[in-house]
Amino acid sequence: MVLAAVERIMGIIDIPLRGLQKVAGRTGMAAFFLLPNMAVFTIFVLIPFVINFVYSMTGGAQIFLDQRRYVGLDQYRQIFSCTDYLDPNSCIQDGFWIAAGNTAWFVVIQVALMILVSLITAIILNREIVGRSFWRAVFFFPVLLSPVVVGLIWRWILDRQGLLNFILYEAFGSEPFNWLTDRTTAFAATIGVSVWAHMGFYTLILLAGLQAIPKDLYEAAQMDGTSRSRVFRRITLPLLMPNLVVVLVLALIRAVQVFDEVFVLTHGGPGTSTMYLIQYIYETGFASELRNPGLAAAASILMGAVLVVLTLMQMAASRRKEKKGER
Repeated sequence: MVLAAVERIMGIIDIPLRGLQKVAGRTGMAAFFLLPNMAVFTIFVLIPFVINFVYSMTGGAQIFLDQRRYVGLDQYRQIFSCTDYLDPNSCIQDGFWIAAGNTAWFVVIQVALMILVSLITAIILNREIVGRSFWRAVFFFPVLLSPVVVGLIWRWILDRQGLLNFILYEAFGSEPFNWLTDRTTAFAATIGVSVWAHMGFYTLILLAGLQAIPKDLYEAAQMDGTSRSRVFRRITLPLLMPNLVVVLVLALIRAVQVFDEVFVLTHGGPGTSTMYLIQYIYETGFASELRNPGLAAAASILMGAVLVVLTLMQMAASRRKEKKGER
């Protein structure tokens, strides 16, 4: 009966769709089915982007646009007003450049570690090991956790009275160390926690790429007596390159946008050592007593532009490698 009811409902829906197809044709029907998705994109992406750009051209602490004054490109001029771009203290908006520098270092180190750790993990999980399905689930589990939960877990572990200091004291008798209040260890902690929380997702992408490589190639290489390192360089790495490009682009975008777990873990401290761009934008636009939504909007526009440029560069580089491989 359920199947019959479903067929009746689909038959009723099919009547107006057939009439629409006769009027609009195949192209019109494609546009009709794309319309809901385009409406969601327009409402939640395009319109907010336009509003954000308009905000970046205004000044003042007010939230509503009708209460804000038009200042043109003044917010962008303030950001780029520096005597020495390598010295954030010489800039009018030194907080932006401190956050940008921290973010740049975070992206370089975190993305490199993310790709390396994810690749090694995917290669190991692709082999015939005991409990392979269990280990795959274990490595993917952190991806399912909320970033806030991840930050809280690692804050409890790395706190002065946390689990790590307790283990070190019991094992070696060492004094408690302030992992999250030392600039170097706090920065390293944000990188390590981020890699731990997200590597499972990228490992899954690389694992799918490894499983798509024909086993005949490895068998032929083994019969020829090819070393494992040469097999990796000549077979695994080239065939895995499309997946690596995807991982690189996604990891790059996520690293630039890091905020949740770091904010819970260190709150941007100690000082500004773990203050990244998203936190700077958030505090400048909403949390600070001297809030400036226009400046926050301008910073977000610049960050988005950098992301687009980096993504295009990565895609262009991957296409060049693919063309060279075809030759």
